[in-house]
Amino acid sequence: MSSTILRESPSPEGEGLIGRRADFPAIPDGWHYLDTAATAQKPRAVIDAIETAYARDYATVHRGVYKRSADMTIAYEAARTRVARFINAASSDEIVFVRGATEAINLVAQSWGVANLKAGDRILLSQLEHHSNIVPWQLLRDRTGIEIDVAPLTEDGRIDLDAAEAMLTHRHKLVALAHVSNVLGSVLDVERAATIAHKVGAKLLLDGCQAVARLAVDVQAIDCDFYVFSGHKLYGPTGIGALWAKGELLSAMPPWQGGGSMIDRVTFAKTSWAPAPQRFEAGTPNIVGALGLHAAIDYVDAIGLDAIHAHEVSLVRAARAALSQINSVKLFGPEDAAGIVSFAIEGVHPHDIGTILDEAGVAIRAGHHCAQPLMEHLDVPATARASFGIYSDLADVAALAKGIERVTRIFG
Repeated sequence: MSSTILRESPSPEGEGLIGRRADFPAIPDGWHYLDTAATAQKPRAVIDAIETAYARDYATVHRGVYKRSADMTIAYEAARTRVARFINAASSDEIVFVRGATEAINLVAQSWGVANLKAGDRILLSQLEHHSNIVPWQLLRDRTGIEIDVAPLTEDGRIDLDAAEAMLTHRHKLVALAHVSNVLGSVLDVERAATIAHKVGAKLLLDGCQAVARLAVDVQAIDCDFYVFSGHKLYGPTGIGALWAKGELLSAMPPWQGGGSMIDRVTFAKTSWAPAPQRFEAGTPNIVGALGLHAAIDYVDAIGLDAIHAHEVSLVRAARAALSQINSVKLFGPEDAAGIVSFAIEGVHPHDIGTILDEAGVAIRAGHHCAQPLMEHLDVPATARASFGIYSDLADVAALAKGIERVTRIFG
């Protein structure tokens, strides 16, 4: 990976990682986009890849015998190979294209979960999980009679793996945790999570939505069993994401949706399935989305995830330092959060914070962030959240701090 130096003082143009702000046409001068954890803005390389695919190269995949269809099939499968290389999967056959992490987790729950779990089995989650890593397991619980346990957090907002290890028993068949919290930015010790899960014979699923755009991910080194992420948080398009699973698990999983592409042979008496991963990709896929994801991964890799992470950690440090100077601001999460700063202002609803900041050209997220159990744990109805990306710089931090000072003046 290439190294890129963090700009220690913002340029007049606000370039973020050197020269990169200009790559994002949807960020005009004077607008401070601090909602990357919700969805990342798209670089020109991704936009161009999508436009070219639709305007010049478009055709279906896996079906046509004409040259353009064959070429598009090659490009689509090259995107699968690119995803596999990005997270160091052993084979591209371990990558299933899905709409996003939500669909990926539902796929695991309704395929692997239904086939392998029964009443009395247990799943371990944590208090900071996104609803997408809670609700699918509740649906499975209601269908099969499994039980769900919840690991607590440490004082600074990390998943307490000591407590999790003490909770795990041989009745636990799955541990499902966020690699990086979408609210607190806390980073999970994923290798240890895998060790303690496997110690009792449980599988480990990691929600990598907030991780893949910030941290180098090596699923073989982690030794997890399932890894999921969404493309739109990785500077790619919406409607595309990936499920990775160990090959032996994926090959044994039954399909969860039926239709074209996922079959071997169909008769009215019986249908046989295509091998994985095609078995899990019923219907015409998001062809152009996969090509856009390929372009996004190329873009991120050209900068280097180590450089991106260092850049965002520096901005988090600066933001936390600036906001901590304002007496009425309460910060959540660890000091070394990965690209995310959540906070509250005494006596001010986060929606009001977001509205006033928007008037100053600062875009943040305000709400429960699809993590209502975590809000209950933090004893707040919602938080304000600023999250950084490749295009962010110290000018964004300064605009955020200035906007928060204005909020406190307005509300006294």
